[in-house]
Amino acid sequence: MVPSRHLATALPDAVSGPVEIDTITLSSLATDAGWRRQVLLDRELIVLATGGHGYAEVDFRPLPCRPGTLLRLRTGQVLRCTPPHLDATVVRWHPEALYGLDVSVDEVPPWAQLAGEDEDAVINEVSQLTVDARRHRDTPTGRSLLRHQLTVLLLRLSMLPSGRRRAARPEEETFHRFCREVELSYQHTRRVEDYAERLGCSVRTLTRACLAVTGRSAKQVLDERVALQASRLLAATDEPIARIGRRLGFTEPTNFGRFFTREVGVSPGAFRATREHPRPGPVIRPRPPAEAAGG
Repeated sequence: MVPSRHLATALPDAVSGPVEIDTITLSSLATDAGWRRQVLLDRELIVLATGGHGYAEVDFRPLPCRPGTLLRLRTGQVLRCTPPHLDATVVRWHPEALYGLDVSVDEVPPWAQLAGEDEDAVINEVSQLTVDARRHRDTPTGRSLLRHQLTVLLLRLSMLPSGRRRAARPEEETFHRFCREVELSYQHTRRVEDYAERLGCSVRTLTRACLAVTGRSAKQVLDERVALQASRLLAATDEPIARIGRRLGFTEPTNFGRFFTREVGVSPGAFRATREHPRPGPVIRPRPPAEAAGG
């Protein structure tokens, strides 16, 4: 094992080929040296800060980072680091890497500040995975080793105090079922009635569950998820605004514009114009349902 508190150097850039699991430096994720634009993540990530201080904006929410800070990021989220003086090792993987393994990424806290024995253990796990990803990723045995190392890392992180979950109330179970269904279908329907039918319950049951967990109605939770996805695409891509609206189920650009302005407080064009501003741009006001379901 790598000695405690001495993190092995991550791979500097993305490796070529269909790699299931690898490690890179945080700076390798940025599209420019100053992190002026958000990056749309295409893999699952664990980020372990190793030097410097700053903020990681995850879905437009700044999270403080310093050595020992750990972030768990999901495919489809957007990331930007401000200021760009934070060093970190990134463990990334494709979801299929965990197929058949007894581990749930949802049990890992989205943010944690490690210390003491927890920090030593995680540094060791990440360092060894980094070394083995460099040496053995191209062999069947090496890929199996990396899958099990990733499983051990995620299990260890799920045991952190902030990652342990208490038994869910019935309303919470209904809310999480609703959020999972929203993730599958928000691009196709924004009618709460459709989700209630698929889940075999009433609209009133869904609304009661959402109010109990978030203080907001089922319709608000659903609309917030759509607005979050629109914000991600506006900030991290150059896709035309009208096309983004169509992707999210709006047949008319004006309808998409009114919806986005109502949810976020500025128009899609104004929101996009702020994406290279050095300070955080407009923030989606309410907490997105994916965060509530996954964190």
